[in-house]
Amino acid sequence: MEDLNAILSPGMLVRHPGQPDWGTGQVQSNIGGRVTVNFREEGKIVIDSSRVALIPVFDE
Repeated sequence: MEDLNAILSPGMLVRHPGQPDWGTGQVQSNIGGRVTVNFREEGKIVIDSSRVALIPVFDE
């Protein structure tokens, strides 16, 4: 499976497909398959790219 999170860079906005209540998050870093995102409603979360494909947000 291709890592679609590899295109994410700091400052980009994303959503977690399994946690819509977390709201939109801003990518803080993307290093070695681990994406750190600061979500509005949940705070800072580290996402394992091999398990979760984050959804980029372009309309906010």
